[in-house]
Amino acid sequence: METRGEPQGGITVRRALELPGLRSGLPEVVAGAERLQRTVRWVHAGEVPHIASLLKGGELLLTTGLGLGTRPAEQRAFVRRLADRGIAALVVELGTRFSRLPAALVETARAAGLPLVQLHREVPFVAVTEEIHTEIVHGHYALLRRAEDVHLHCTRALLDGGGVPRVLRILADFTANPVLLETPDGRLLYAAGPAAEPAGVDPLQIWEGLRGQPAARESPPAGTLLVDVPGGGQGAAAVRARLVLPAVGSPLLEVHRMAAERAAGLLAVVLMQARQEEELAARGRGDFLTDLAEGRITAGDAPAQARVLGFRPGDGPLLPVVMRLSPPPGAWAPLAHAVQEELSAVGVPVLLGVRPVEGRVPLLVGLGSRADADDTRDAVAERVAGALRAGVERVGGRPQVVVVGTAGGWEQMPAGLRHTAETATAAEGLPDRPWYDARRLDTELLLWRLRGEPDLAGFVGRALGGLREHDAVSRPVLLPTLEAYLAHAGRKAETARELHLNRQTLYNRLARIADLLSADLDDPQTVLTLTLALQARRHLPGH
Repeated sequence: METRGEPQGGITVRRALELPGLRSGLPEVVAGAERLQRTVRWVHAGEVPHIASLLKGGELLLTTGLGLGTRPAEQRAFVRRLADRGIAALVVELGTRFSRLPAALVETARAAGLPLVQLHREVPFVAVTEEIHTEIVHGHYALLRRAEDVHLHCTRALLDGGGVPRVLRILADFTANPVLLETPDGRLLYAAGPAAEPAGVDPLQIWEGLRGQPAARESPPAGTLLVDVPGGGQGAAAVRARLVLPAVGSPLLEVHRMAAERAAGLLAVVLMQARQEEELAARGRGDFLTDLAEGRITAGDAPAQARVLGFRPGDGPLLPVVMRLSPPPGAWAPLAHAVQEELSAVGVPVLLGVRPVEGRVPLLVGLGSRADADDTRDAVAERVAGALRAGVERVGGRPQVVVVGTAGGWEQMPAGLRHTAETATAAEGLPDRPWYDARRLDTELLLWRLRGEPDLAGFVGRALGGLREHDAVSRPVLLPTLEAYLAHAGRKAETARELHLNRQTLYNRLARIADLLSADLDDPQTVLTLTLALQARRHLPGH
């Protein structure tokens, strides 16, 4: 599968001159002989002075010289415009306009590095064009066949169970360069080098060199080939991963790009299937945890089923954790993958499940068998909550709340999981924190369970009615002021700082609140009533 020295999607100028059509014209290279390896993308024939504006670059231009101009300045300008356009070569047939190419023309072509060829015999331009175009098409077809050959090798490797690393290795051998697969945000997934890689060339070192500098991350070095692995979604989800092929061992050619694009299509299917399988597995674990919470699986049967799912926590206590969130549509598969990756670094056994219908991610965490389980619980909870949030942020989401339940054995887990899940629902809308302790949210849970009871709405109306009416018709400041005042246990200085108020303004607002409620804000029973009413208000329908 050697490819060095081949043109990228065309034929060389040298090869075009060797074909019968141009060879019959007795071609003589008078400038740019060192550039005959340039690729001819197409052939164009023309006799107009502004011909450069009609070209795109890479053409071999055939002319009799009628449009070159009669003065040296015109001839120099003509050649410069062609060189700036990036044509492959200029071929002038002698006899009609020139018996020998003018010195100004030749000197300008040499200075510009443009291959310039004069034909000493007349040739039919249409025959030359057809001949070269046929050669180019055959060359393209050969490239397609070679790229398809690589695609076939990759497909067979996948069917034989080779996986992503084997596909990358085939591509690396074909291109004689390292091949890297990274996430859209630049994290390395896999790396492979060619079997005949130069001594001392490590694909991981190559990747670190590419990603080590901020400039390299934004703009890869010249010659590096980037190919997106499609994700099937829109926006950020449109790209699942990216192939990076740095030109280390040899230049990257058009056939390499074609092969990489075909390999990217295969990798997209493999990665999508892996994500789907990962999501299905996570859903299965979520179903297990839900069945355990709802009593459909007994505590006696649960350990054996958990082992089948890969969860082996040992003899220590278990910790139920529930995260609530609303990820974008289609994000549950990448979410399960990202969160599982983040949890793998926590250092404790974790059984992760997802419940997309409820927007819930339940977990069981093994705390080990140490006697200081209560101390370990908070440290582990901190790490687990951090990993959950990091995984969600990787897919562009944001957790609504993370709640950690009470540690216990398998016998306590049905009630523990159920209590933690309900508490997580009740805690939605609370101030954002890394995680909440379910043991400290029992009041929130009780009020949430009463959310549909008329008595709760009546209690809130009686306790806060005057303030609700005031804030409904005026600037809503009194309820937030009361909430902050109670949250700071009546400490006025801290309340004023949080609300960015001066002391006198806060005193005036508190006096107005006391007047509207006909209540003493220093009375403990009044404080308890108002605190409960503010908490209950959050759970009322329509709030």
